[in-house]
Amino acid sequence: MKLLLFIVFTFVILQCQGKPLDHSSNGYQRTMEDIKKEIAGYSEIAKEIINLAVHGKAQNRSYERLGDFVDTIGPRLSGSRNLELAIQYMYKALKEDGLENVHLEPAKIPHWERGEEWAKMVEPRNHSIAILGLGGSIATPPEDITAEVLVVTSFDELRRKSQDAHGKIVVFNQPYTNYKETVKYRTRGAVEAAKLGAKASLIKSITQFSINSPHTGAQSYEPGVPKIPTACISVEDAELMARMSSRGTRIVVTLRMGAKTYPDADSFNTVAEIIGSKYPEQVVLISGHLDSWDVGQGAMDDGGGVFISWEALSLIKELGLRPKRTLRLVLWTAEEQGGIGAEQYYQQHEANISNVDLVMESDDGTFMPTGLAFTGSAKARNIMKEIMKLLKPINITNVFENGGGRDIENWIENGIPGASLSNDISKYFWFHHSQGDTLTVQDPVEMNLCAAIWTVVSYVVADLEEKLPV
Repeated sequence: MKLLLFIVFTFVILQCQGKPLDHSSNGYQRTMEDIKKEIAGYSEIAKEIINLAVHGKAQNRSYERLGDFVDTIGPRLSGSRNLELAIQYMYKALKEDGLENVHLEPAKIPHWERGEEWAKMVEPRNHSIAILGLGGSIATPPEDITAEVLVVTSFDELRRKSQDAHGKIVVFNQPYTNYKETVKYRTRGAVEAAKLGAKASLIKSITQFSINSPHTGAQSYEPGVPKIPTACISVEDAELMARMSSRGTRIVVTLRMGAKTYPDADSFNTVAEIIGSKYPEQVVLISGHLDSWDVGQGAMDDGGGVFISWEALSLIKELGLRPKRTLRLVLWTAEEQGGIGAEQYYQQHEANISNVDLVMESDDGTFMPTGLAFTGSAKARNIMKEIMKLLKPINITNVFENGGGRDIENWIENGIPGASLSNDISKYFWFHHSQGDTLTVQDPVEMNLCAAIWTVVSYVVADLEEKLPV
């Protein structure tokens, strides 16, 4: 009997190691004051990280690494040769950086290519229209599509003019409110136009600022609805046709798109770690997505997120730190097609979900940081607020609501705390999914600050004696 009690007692102790204590237990429960004191003890380490990232020999390193990467590889569309070259580039770089357990985890991802594409107004005058086909779009017929244009500002207006849509090219000239609200026209424009018999759809780019440059992105067809070619056009061309149409002018456009969809391609999520010293099976996951659209350089979306995530592990290793839990860097594949690589990673690792402490993703720019966005329990949020106080030397201590990202949403939906970088995105959608997404939009000083936040948060969470409470 004594032996049995000893075995049970030992099992309970082992189960509690590195985990939040049971609130219903009668044993000792750490108070928030205890946790505050523990976190305050990291102030000197946080200063070392900040000094190395912002002022020391590592300053500008994430920017310089990013520049070498995007200038060498270029854009990295799902299924493309460039994406596979990017994965091999990063695999080699992470190995050379001395990180641990560097490996590739397989995924099957979509493979679509835009091919030749152009559009031209042929009535009432000749005018070239800048277009970017939307991901997964079908091609136009070999003879192209030449049709009259119907301009609408909303789905409601399209339905009101349903009798006029058949056989037309529907042009959506929707007003921009914010990205989340306005992007529905890009994702569903082709479906709503096709329901009414349209031949194609052209959508005003989802941006509040334009220099005649269209923006691409994902769109979705719907079962049972005919597939029609669909592309984004510039703000200027959408508004030009809207003005002409409002005067009663008949507009005719010729559209050519050579898009092709191929069988799913083999790809990989790229992984590297700093293995934990005390609870190596427990994980703080830090991430960005390696793929991009096939325009620009993908420096902003999401090169910046990838390279500050790598920088976090580099800084920790360079300072000789080893947290209690494993810090795992994951560079996702095929995020732009709907988080495809991350979805497969989740399925492969879901069985170990109880070992995941925090999931972090940077995919909304690496401009001037404003704080951390967080999703989790009230107690976990209070802990994150204390951790962010460690960033006082750079005056970036805010904790906002709704932390997350497409690649980590499965973990968050199943109860794992999630965080994302909050930064000044006032100009983010000027360049998003366009030829303008190049290294020119990045700033090395801002990336240094982003890397400092990302490193302090990930290290401290990984090194606390207990996991974040869920």
